[in-house]
Amino acid sequence: MNSKGIRRKKSSLSEVKVAVIGAPGVGKSALAVRFLTRRYIGEYDHQAETRYKHEVLVDNEPVLFEILDTCPKNENDLPSQETLNWADGLLLVYSIIDRQSFAYVKKAGLAITNCDTPVYLVANKCDMVHLRQVSSDEGAILARNFECGFSEVAAAEQVAPVAAAFQDLCKAVLSARRKSKQSLLERMLGTKSSTVRLYVRGKSDSALPKD
Repeated sequence: MNSKGIRRKKSSLSEVKVAVIGAPGVGKSALAVRFLTRRYIGEYDHQAETRYKHEVLVDNEPVLFEILDTCPKNENDLPSQETLNWADGLLLVYSIIDRQSFAYVKKAGLAITNCDTPVYLVANKCDMVHLRQVSSDEGAILARNFECGFSEVAAAEQVAPVAAAFQDLCKAVLSARRKSKQSLLERMLGTKSSTVRLYVRGKSDSALPKD
């Protein structure tokens, strides 16, 4: 009995794939690891994309996250169409102390404006306010343009705000998924209702008295 219960729980586990997108050096890896393990590791030397998988509670429900830590070679190396198609949600990251990284997410955002994938904008390194190059208002305005959530975080110092960003994106993904299923169901029911009406009408016609 217990094993059946475990199998049912496992099969109902939501899975969410998130691509973390940003210019080199903005702290994408630090944010992902901070969220998944609560630990902070400051130095990374990734030469290629890295994937992390971990189960996390979101609103007290388990969600299996698969996070793709993208690795652009330079500030003109935008995410590929393959990455955009793979992801359920996109976390766009820039550093408040690097204006060029802000320009990068602007360009990346323009590249995804035609897709329906949920997006969340994160400004990292807000603990280094004395070196700030991008204001909070600029980040908020960009988020409004992208019609997405936005927050400033410090992966080096905070866990909760980092987790909240990933979880808010996850909730947007799950909400979009539910709406898509509901829309599909409504279309299927609409087609079925139309078919039934045609069938009933045809049956009624055949039942008319013949001369």
